[in-house]
Amino acid sequence: MARFALLSRRLLRCRPCMHNARAFATATPSFDNRVKLVEVGPRDGLQNEKMAIPLATKLELIERLAKSGLSTIEAGSFVSPKWVPQMDNSSDILQHLLEHPPASPNPLTFSFLAPNLKGLNNAFTILAQHPTAFATETAPPTKEKPGLEIAVFASATESFSQKNLNCDIATSLARFKEVIQSAKDTHSLRVRAYLSVVLGCPFEGYDVNPHRVAEIATGLLEMGADEIALGDTTGMGTAPRTKELLNCLRAAGIRNEDIAMHFHDTYGQALVNTAVALEHGIRTFDCSVGGLGGCPYSPGATGNVATEDVVYFMETLGMETGVDLDAVADIGQWITGEIGKENASTVGRAVLGARKRARAEGGKADA
Repeated sequence: MARFALLSRRLLRCRPCMHNARAFATATPSFDNRVKLVEVGPRDGLQNEKMAIPLATKLELIERLAKSGLSTIEAGSFVSPKWVPQMDNSSDILQHLLEHPPASPNPLTFSFLAPNLKGLNNAFTILAQHPTAFATETAPPTKEKPGLEIAVFASATESFSQKNLNCDIATSLARFKEVIQSAKDTHSLRVRAYLSVVLGCPFEGYDVNPHRVAEIATGLLEMGADEIALGDTTGMGTAPRTKELLNCLRAAGIRNEDIAMHFHDTYGQALVNTAVALEHGIRTFDCSVGGLGGCPYSPGATGNVATEDVVYFMETLGMETGVDLDAVADIGQWITGEIGKENASTVGRAVLGARKRARAEGGKADA
């Protein structure tokens, strides 16, 4: 019944704008080729690093990413520093972004995790000091006034929920409902809901029920979440299972517009699964510059799919990302060097290598 109510309400909500949507799609042939990339490097990519990363480095990373054309950047997390010390300066990051929005060719939206009301209230303390400095759901972001998004993160399996959140799924959803409603009611903020281990769990293996994923996703949307980011946290996803999951979500009445895909490349399948999702009609994808990231509760899981790899892959398919590939290749090389990590982006390394060869050949020709 909840799924039917969700689908019915969304059909009613969309009916007044269907004529305009058809007209826009007809007038703009490339409409379906536009892809939104959500850069998660500053938060998801850095949160598990052992070395303390200076605030100045994090801010410079965000500013460089903004200049590259990325319009949505996950910037921090209001979690307990006891559990995630790397995110201890998220309040400083939010304050800086509100006072000094980075230069960007596009309006920017910044996303911050808030797993509970305590974390959300910490964010609200900063927002109260700048009540007109950010855009809301009723006032779209501009280059001068960034949009803000609150994110929560649930799990598709009980084992991972206990390990990651120290509670069962039902308890976590009850907490998230309070966060979602408060974010909406207090500051009219957009809310994104992550759903982890949707294609494989480090504790329960491949036996993740897609119908259970759809049920949890439907519940989060009913609570008021604007988007569900489906996380292949272990990188265990395959093309057939990605297709099965997306078909299950569609059958449950969840629209493609409300879904983002968050792939890890542990088994080298991230771009394969991205292609499946593209064919299904998904147009929002998470990525992390330099392939930064990983999950401390998923042994062996490597980083998120690299932003450079996704941008190049999309370009080869004729998709429009609005992101400067050369710029993100430079950023990936810079930030991995700053934190002492190997650049995990094959495309980023190839772009830099081709540029180096071109310079060398140009020098020989000049001589």
